[in-house]
Amino acid sequence: MKTNIPETPQPHHEANTSLHPVVVSGRESEHEDPEAVIIGGMVLDIYATPSIHANPGTTTPGKVFYMQGGVARNVAECMSKLGAKPYMISALGFDMAGNLLLEQWKTTGLSKEGILKNKDIETPVVCNIFDVNGEVAAGVASVEALEKYLTPDWILRFKRTLLSAPVLMVDANLSGPSLEASCKMAADTGCPVWFEPVSVTKSRRIGTIAKYVTFASPNEDELIAMANALSSSGEFHPLKENHKKDNISTESLFQILKPAVLVLLEKGIKVVLVTLGSSGVFLCSKGGPSCFKIPVAKTNRSSFSGQLYNAVMHNCPPNYYSGFSEHDRSNRLFAVHLPSLPASVVRLTGAGDCLVGGTLSSICAGLDIMQSVSVGIAAAKAAVEEESNVPSAFGLTAIADDAKFVFCHAKVLFHQSML
Repeated sequence: MKTNIPETPQPHHEANTSLHPVVVSGRESEHEDPEAVIIGGMVLDIYATPSIHANPGTTTPGKVFYMQGGVARNVAECMSKLGAKPYMISALGFDMAGNLLLEQWKTTGLSKEGILKNKDIETPVVCNIFDVNGEVAAGVASVEALEKYLTPDWILRFKRTLLSAPVLMVDANLSGPSLEASCKMAADTGCPVWFEPVSVTKSRRIGTIAKYVTFASPNEDELIAMANALSSSGEFHPLKENHKKDNISTESLFQILKPAVLVLLEKGIKVVLVTLGSSGVFLCSKGGPSCFKIPVAKTNRSSFSGQLYNAVMHNCPPNYYSGFSEHDRSNRLFAVHLPSLPASVVRLTGAGDCLVGGTLSSICAGLDIMQSVSVGIAAAKAAVEEESNVPSAFGLTAIADDAKFVFCHAKVLFHQSML
């Protein structure tokens, strides 16, 4: 739920109809296309927004919304609307929240086989109370069921699904043993892993799985917590107020965060995507902008994803950033800043999840990491311009054009040996 977009009016783009896998007679059709696997939370979000300034000790007029949420669920829905076909592994109860989430999931046409349903499960619910400016003032999360029921035994049932998967995404709502089981399973099948930290507290669960992780997507505070968990030194501290991203230059902020980024890379994580809210993203890796691409055999370029691949390859040519060789992949730090996009902000809560979903969809289509993150930022912009966590549809032209703007305005910050 990390945000990524400033509030600036933008022209309206015509949206294309979302494309999903075909559903026949209420059951998911069989297909041979590779599927990303997503393991983590399906959550009912309750958003309470007052219409006037709230006073303690009394109720306040406003609106209450029920929305489908959860980091992993949002990422999966975003991917499905960009033409990917993610396979979701999660847990729901038969209570009101679980029924609402399951009914909505059926509309995506995606498989339900990996979703554990049990009458004893209390479906995860998160309640956020916003202030009149749209910022979260307080929140309560009841998500214990994810750790209790998304067990290693349940997850390991789906090992065969990973054999053809281009990527596995895990969110840090999983328990430590379940995270480790998921990542080991991916390693056994040669599948790259994307770790989504979820929160500062849960981001520390990276400690036992870093060696398995290819991608990680922390914000600044999660990055600091992850670096401390991996170094066991506690030497990294949250940014001081005068070092916050709105008060210093992009270059200065990167220099402050670079030591923490290096810890993650030195512990084996290949690509670190530091989300900076309205200031964009730092993309850091060992190697150049093409440091990671999935094998062609595992790409999915059917329907919308194929059209998106062609449009982005045209708008964002992979040789645009020259001067990087194959030798750069193992011993050189490459860091680039990709800007956010102006947007007419309605709600910020789905931006970070759609950034990850857009990036993963593009990786699954065969785009390189810089092209993919550019698409992710474009998807985040679309997310904040709607009430729901994930837009009802993505427009191909809008996503491709916005990705081009991000890609062409990216700025290389650092490129030299890590030795």
